[in-house]
Amino acid sequence: MTEYTVEFVGTGETLEMADTQTILGACIEAGIAQEYSCRVGMCLACSAEIVEGEVAQQAAVARGLTEEEAEDFALTCMARPQSDLKLDRGKYPPSIEDDAAADGADGAAADD
Repeated sequence: MTEYTVEFVGTGETLEMADTQTILGACIEAGIAQEYSCRVGMCLACSAEIVEGEVAQQAAVARGLTEEEAEDFALTCMARPQSDLKLDRGKYPPSIEDDAAADGADGAAADD
């Protein structure tokens, strides 16, 4: 078991955690507020942009992220650190941002 440091950009919060634990699990254990809902990689509420470092999250691609997105974003409910990390929480993959923008545009048109 290897220990890594996970730093959350802009919050001053850091974790020391094992590579066998999910980032979300370590946050919950440490009392760090990390958004989540389903805990199985489907809702994408727990996503964070990977600013620096690497994670293992093979199942994330089968769930909600494309292979390209999984290089830049972590689903903290599934991701396990493979190096020291810097994560920017509350950042979502482009596909999610695009969906939200499209929903907003559709909603605005429906209200007219």
